[in-house]
Amino acid sequence: MHKLIFCCALLAAAPCAAREPAVAGQFYPADPAELAGTVDAYLAAAATGYAPAADVVAAVSPHAGYEFSGRLAALAVRNVADSYDTVVVLATGHTEAVKGAALLASDDYSTPLGRVPTDRALAAALLKASPLFEDRPSAHAREHAVEVQLPFLQRRLKKPFKLLAAVLNTDDRAALKKIGAALAAALRGRKALILVSTDFSHYPPHSVAAPADGAMALAAESMDPALVAATSRVLLAAGAPGLETCACGEAALEAGMEAARLLGAKSFSVLKTADSYSEAPALSGPDRVVGYIAGLFLKTGTPPSLALDKGQKAFLLAEARRTVAAALSGKKPAAGLAADPRLDLPGAAFVTLTIGGALRGCVGTVEPVMTLADAVRYGAYSAAFRDGRFRPLTAAELPKVKMEVSVLSRLKPSSAAALKPGRDGAVVEKGGRSGLFLPQVWEQLPDRKEFLGELCEQKAGLPRDCWKDPAVKIYSFTVDAFSE
Repeated sequence: MHKLIFCCALLAAAPCAAREPAVAGQFYPADPAELAGTVDAYLAAAATGYAPAADVVAAVSPHAGYEFSGRLAALAVRNVADSYDTVVVLATGHTEAVKGAALLASDDYSTPLGRVPTDRALAAALLKASPLFEDRPSAHAREHAVEVQLPFLQRRLKKPFKLLAAVLNTDDRAALKKIGAALAAALRGRKALILVSTDFSHYPPHSVAAPADGAMALAAESMDPALVAATSRVLLAAGAPGLETCACGEAALEAGMEAARLLGAKSFSVLKTADSYSEAPALSGPDRVVGYIAGLFLKTGTPPSLALDKGQKAFLLAEARRTVAAALSGKKPAAGLAADPRLDLPGAAFVTLTIGGALRGCVGTVEPVMTLADAVRYGAYSAAFRDGRFRPLTAAELPKVKMEVSVLSRLKPSSAAALKPGRDGAVVEKGGRSGLFLPQVWEQLPDRKEFLGELCEQKAGLPRDCWKDPAVKIYSFTVDAFSE
């Protein structure tokens, strides 16, 4: 058996009426007895007791060669129930671009352990329900992401089950939400399991995979598919070395999360994250790895709070000061992923500098287009050196500077009358011009008309009474503000 398959490869196999194994002997043993023994050993070694199996709505499992991800795949499958009528495998589509979900609607899958019949009735119902589902055997012919899951299911489940296999790779968020909703509607009332087949980070160093995978896992725990997509986007934009994708099955994960949520899942429990080096150091070096996750969508529990704790706030304040100090000493400002996954989630933040209570700079981001750590670094550097109202900060001033970080909530449409003094920040926007006041500005401008007038005139460059104009858009937000 080939010993170096730890990432997503394209492997050729001729399609046939019963879709024959494409990666047997490469990702897993081709001999039936050896395969059964290998899978049974992984399942026997897998820890149990993470959650009552009855609480499981869906599972997430990696799909690499078994030497690399077999322990995590077994962990996911070992913690589901031992009997289902249908298993839906939502997997990465590595070999063909598909607009929605490509099904193997008529043919069966087979492995060295035998044939797994397709749930043709379920496939037909989905094809009828939405054009986002299509019967495309060619998308399955060389695809390993479904196939490698099946031996674990064949050995774990105590009675024969039917399979609905789907591969996805679209980045159309609206389409993925519809796919998840249609799947949930079709599965409601059935004894069915959804299994999401995805790997995580490709191909960063081991030291980068840990924080990247940690952030993606935390995003999954939020039960918000939009946060999963946004986290992937900002992690890639952060420029971490070697990071080419954060989850090759991101589309499958988002659609599966939406379906699980609609079927009653309240939380996502991470069983384990790892990578090819941590799982098989003799076969994969630390410089180029693939990340893996095993987890369960459960009917119990709640998503974790994403509120910042004292330690996280202290880190961000220290990072703001380090960023400015590094720039003043001629060094490149700090960058890269933080060790704490909460700080690598998308965030918008302003950094305010004061000296003796007087403003010395205030710049930030309105939308969460960076990791929170990078948003604070950007705000600190820009407040010190790019705020056009002030000359650049000097080294002599730095010891006198007090720094405040304000982490913004998402903007929401509002009105002048709806703004709550002291609590809400505000944005006005018209004709390409916009202005923002943090909630802290209410302390200097407690009168609503003065607050809005200054916002329009001083910050947006619009007429002072622009807030009365129906064509002006007004947004509100709140902040979590903390200072040195």
